Amino acid sequence: MDQLASLVQRLELAVGRVESMSGPGGSAGGDFSGGAVSAYVEAFDVIVSGPVAQYLSLSQKIGGDVQKHAEMVKQGFTAGRQVLLKASSCQKPVDGALKTILQPVCKVVEQVQTFREQNRTSKLFNHLSAVSESVPAIGWIAVDPKPGPYVKEMQDAAMFYTNRVLKDYKDKDKTHVDWVKAYLLIWTDLQTYIKQHHTTGLSWSKSGPVASASAAPPSAPAGCPPPPPPGPPPPADFGGSCGGSGDSGADTRNALFASLNKGSDITSGLKHVSDDLKTHKNPGLRGQGAVRSGPKPFASPTPRPAASATPTRTLPPVLELDGKKWKVENQEDAQGLVIEETELKQVVYAYKCNKSTLTVKGKINSIIVDNCKKMGLVFDDVVGIVEIINCKDVKIQVIGKVPTISINKTDGCHVYLSKDSLSCEIVSAKSSEMNILVPKGDEGDFSEFPVPEQFKTVWDGKKLATTATEIAG
Repeated sequence: MDQLASLVQRLELAVGRVESMSGPGGSAGGDFSGGAVSAYVEAFDVIVSGPVAQYLSLSQKIGGDVQKHAEMVKQGFTAGRQVLLKASSCQKPVDGALKTILQPVCKVVEQVQTFREQNRTSKLFNHLSAVSESVPAIGWIAVDPKPGPYVKEMQDAAMFYTNRVLKDYKDKDKTHVDWVKAYLLIWTDLQTYIKQHHTTGLSWSKSGPVASASAAPPSAPAGCPPPPPPGPPPPADFGGSCGGSGDSGADTRNALFASLNKGSDITSGLKHVSDDLKTHKNPGLRGQGAVRSGPKPFASPTPRPAASATPTRTLPPVLELDGKKWKVENQEDAQGLVIEETELKQVVYAYKCNKSTLTVKGKINSIIVDNCKKMGLVFDDVVGIVEIINCKDVKIQVIGKVPTISINKTDGCHVYLSKDSLSCEIVSAKSSEMNILVPKGDEGDFSEFPVPEQFKTVWDGKKLATTATEIAG
C-alpha cells in the first residue's frame, strides 16, 4: 500500500508538470526561459517525485507533528526548485541580490527548526529533531565550492536521532522504520545529484540576463491568453516645436544659430543686477523666503534614528515533574537546584540552563542535558544512560553508578567518576575538550585523563583499523 500511495503521488506530480507545460507560452511551472526546463532541473524533479514524495506519504501516514513538519520541508524543496529554474536561465547575480533570492529557502529552514523547539514535549520529538538537524541541507545552493560534503555533514547530524527512531519502533511499527529510510534517501540522492550537476557550486547560466532579486510577475489565469505588449511609441518630431508648425520650428532654429554667431556680443542682452537685489549684498532679502526658480542644491539626507533591536524573549525558568519526566529548563545562575523525590521509572531533561548546578538524588532511569552552558550536574545512580548534547563547558559528577555516558556535539566536558562507576562506558561524537577524572586514593583526589580527539585509520588488508593518536609537540 505504501508503494502504491507513493506511485500515485508521483503520477500526480507528473500530470501537474504536463498541465503546466501545456499552458499559454509553454512555460514549465515558472521557467524563466519560457521553454522546457534544463536537464539539472529535471534531475531535481526526479528526487522530488521519488524519495521526497515517499517521505511525504509516510509522514502523512504517521500524522501529527511529523506530517506538519513534512509540509514545511516540502515548501523548502519547492523554493529550492525556483532557485534552480532561475539559475538555469540567468547569470549569477551579485552577493546582495543572491541573498534575497535565497531568502525563501532560509525562511523554510528557520520555520522547521522553530517548530521543533516549540514541540519539545511531542511524542515524536526524535522525528522532529532528525529533520531539524539536517534540514539546512536544502540550502546547499548557497554553498560554494563544495555543496556535496555539506549535505553529507547535515545527513550525519540526523543519524543520532534517526537511530533513536529505529530503536524505538524497530519491533513496533514498520512505518517509522520506512520513514527513516525514505528521509535519509533524500540526502543520499541529493549528494549524487550535486556530484553530477553542481560539483563546485550551483551552476548558473553563462548567457541570459543577470538574475534579479525581484519576484517574477504573476502568470496569467489559465485559459486566457496573456495581454498583448504595448505598441511602439510614436516617432519623435524633430522638425517642429512643441506647439507650432514646421515653418515656425525652422524660424526658431534660425534665430538660435544667429544668436550663437554673435560671438562675444551674445551677452549684450543680459540685464545688470544691482547690489540692492543681491542677497549677499542686501541682508534684508535673506529673510523674505524668495521662491527658488532653479534646481534645489544638494543637501545631505537627514540621518534616521537607528531601529531599536528586537528584545530577546526570556522564557520563564522551569523545574517540575511532568508525568515521568523532570523538566529543568531556562535556568540562569541557579546554583541550588535539587531533585530529591525520584523513582526508577523517571527521567531528567535539562534544557538551556546557563551557569547553574543541578543535583539529582536517588536512583533514576536516565538524564539528558541539552543545549546548556557552564552547567554542573551531580547525581547518585542512573540505571540507563546520561546524555550530554550540544553543550559547552559542563561538569558531570557521579556519586554512585552509571553504565553509559554519551557526549555529542559538546565543547568542554569534565566527567568525575566514582569508585563504583569505573566500569562506565563513555561514547563521544563530534566533541572536543573532554576529560575523565578518576578517583585516586581516599583523600578525594582525582587523576585527569583526556579523551582522544584525533584518530588514525589504516587498511590492514581486510578492513579499516582505527586507533587513537596523540598530538605531537
